[in-house]
Amino acid sequence: MMMVRMAHAGDAPALLALARSAGVGMTSFMPDLAMIEARIERSVQTLAGTLPLAQQGYLFVLEDTLDARVAGVSGIEAAVGLDAPWYNYRIGRYLHTSRGVGVSSDASALFLSNDHTGHSELCTLFLAPEYRRDGNGALLSKARFMFIAAFRERFTQTLVAEMRGVTDARGRSPFWDAVCRPFFRMEFAEADRLVGLGRKSIIAELMPRHPLYMALLSREARAVVGEVHVQTAPARALLESEGLRFADYVDIFDGGATLQGDIDRLRIVRESRRQSIDDVMAQPTQTLLIANDALDAFRVTKAEVGESMRAHRSALLETLNVAEMGAVRTVGLRPAPAACA
Repeated sequence: MMMVRMAHAGDAPALLALARSAGVGMTSFMPDLAMIEARIERSVQTLAGTLPLAQQGYLFVLEDTLDARVAGVSGIEAAVGLDAPWYNYRIGRYLHTSRGVGVSSDASALFLSNDHTGHSELCTLFLAPEYRRDGNGALLSKARFMFIAAFRERFTQTLVAEMRGVTDARGRSPFWDAVCRPFFRMEFAEADRLVGLGRKSIIAELMPRHPLYMALLSREARAVVGEVHVQTAPARALLESEGLRFADYVDIFDGGATLQGDIDRLRIVRESRRQSIDDVMAQPTQTLLIANDALDAFRVTKAEVGESMRAHRSALLETLNVAEMGAVRTVGLRPAPAACA
């Protein structure tokens, strides 16, 4: 059985191995043991209530209960940009008109923005390649929505998610080469590494402050603005199916899409319900996300309602660490199909 739970100190070596396989572009998940240990400790302290909002963050791992292997990681930041500036580009438009020659042009431009300051953020999603099957990615990602639904008061009104932008097999970013390289004078991977190590001040120090006209960028760079890495496309589709939307914000380094949404309008937050195990068993056949509501011992799994669930009732309760008569939070793993007109 696959289970998402809170990360603990003993997960650090396994997470380091995962980070080493993640490649360029995972700024929040660098292959550095000390950083990973600090990230886990920050999550533990957040759960304990000892950190201010600006420093609060949660880290989850996907565990294969068959052998206790850590197969993936995901995270949530409670409020970004309160301790250090949070930058992205907003795509805006200029209308230029010449009455003398009767010509008008609508030009897109990139504006440096702090608009997402104070918002909650989904982050640090990575799943081991051999586990990219059987709905494991959906479980790992959507477990965070279940946590938000259970502990809504810990998060702000808006949720954002920066998606990994387009890079080639060598880690080269067309957007970086066109927009940032002239100012940073370093490779994309090096700038990404520095930001991952906490050197976010380089953005304020070196990024151009004036709007950048899209028409002046190379065709290759324009083509990747608002797009995502091929390995990130399924994650984007999943988040969009839950209610997040692209609203013309992109990453300042690789041009990847930033999605956002009102937390209270997200499907899992709206539709998840607490109910008894008996009530869960009585539901029509479907695949459910099932979670406990224990803050520091939070767990989520997925299971299909039916004979198999009834036969493995004890194993399910043990996985979730829920008593026989306890309550769980449930929601359909996927949105219900839209009704035909």
